[in-house]
Amino acid sequence: MPVLTFREALNQAMTEEMERDENIFLMGEEVAQYDGAYKVSQGMLKRFGPRRIVDTPISEEGFAGIGIGAAMTGLRPIVEFMTFSFSLVAIDQIVNNAANMRYMSGGQFAVPIVFRGSSGMAGCLAATHSHRLEAWYAQIPGLTVILPSTPADAKGLLKSAIRSDDPVVFIEHEVLYHEKDDVPEGEHLVPIGKADIKRAGSDVTLITYSRSLKATLAAAEKLAEDNIDAEVIDLRTIRPLDLETLLTSIRKTHRGVFVEEDWPYCGLGAGISDRITQAAFDELDAPIRRVAAKDAPIPYNKTLEASMLPSVDRVVAAVRDVLYI
Repeated sequence: MPVLTFREALNQAMTEEMERDENIFLMGEEVAQYDGAYKVSQGMLKRFGPRRIVDTPISEEGFAGIGIGAAMTGLRPIVEFMTFSFSLVAIDQIVNNAANMRYMSGGQFAVPIVFRGSSGMAGCLAATHSHRLEAWYAQIPGLTVILPSTPADAKGLLKSAIRSDDPVVFIEHEVLYHEKDDVPEGEHLVPIGKADIKRAGSDVTLITYSRSLKATLAAAEKLAEDNIDAEVIDLRTIRPLDLETLLTSIRKTHRGVFVEEDWPYCGLGAGISDRITQAAFDELDAPIRRVAAKDAPIPYNKTLEASMLPSVDRVVAAVRDVLYI
C-alpha cells in the first residue's frame, strides 16, 4: 500500500473522481496556475485543463454562488476556500442557498457540491486566519460536515463527499497536510456518518476528530503507562453523527472525555456530550468532560498559540478527573 501525505491523498481522490465523472470540476483561489495554496491540486490543471480546474477572483461569495448554481443544473463542483476562515464571506450562499435548496424546492433541486479547504490553528496565522467553524456548519440542517484525521480517511471521505447528492462541508486541518500514512489505491470509499475506533479500550472513552486525534492518541498511550485503558474514537463525520458508536463505547467504559480544537462556549463538544447524556445518562459514572481550545481569540505569538490547544497533559488530567483519581 503506497504511503501518501494528506494533501496527496486529497489530490488522488479528486483526480480519480474527475476521471470517473466529467461533470466534476474544481474551482477556487489559486487552484490552477499555482497548484493550490497548499498544493492540494498540484498537477491537476495540466491533467484536466482550464475548463475543469478554474482559478477564481478573491470573491468567496461570488464563486460559492456560481458553484451552487452549477450544482443545481447537473454539474458536481468542488469549491476550494483558501482557508475556511474566508468561508465566512460566503456563509449566506452556503447556509441560505446550498443547505436549503432541496427542502425549499420540494426536492426538485439537488445541490451536489463540496466546499473544501484548510482550517484550524496552524502556526502564527493570528485570529482572522485560525477559525474552527465546524460547529457553525454542523448546526445547519441540509449540510453534511466532514473532518478527516488521516490520509486514508481524507481520500475515502472526499471521494464519498464528491459522490453525495447533498452539499458537503469538507474541512481539512492545515497542520495535517504534510502527515504521511498508508493510503489504499483505487476505489477506496469511507462511508459518510461512520466514526472509527482508532484505539480500543475499556476504562474511558476519548472522543475527538481532525488534528486533535494525534494528541488524544498520545494521551491514551501515556495513560496506558498507569494501566488506564482508553478507547479513542475519531468522529470523522460530525453531521450526520455516528451516535451509536459513541453510545456503545460509553456503555462499555462508563466515562467520556471530548477533545476538540474548537472553542468551549457553545462548541461541538457541548452538543455531542448532551446527546450522549440524554441517551445514556444511567450508564455514566461521571460527567463527560471537555478539553477544548482556550476561550479567547487566537494570538499571533507561537508560544501563546500553542498554549491554546488541547494538550496531552490536559487530556490526561481530564481522564483522571472522570476516573476520580
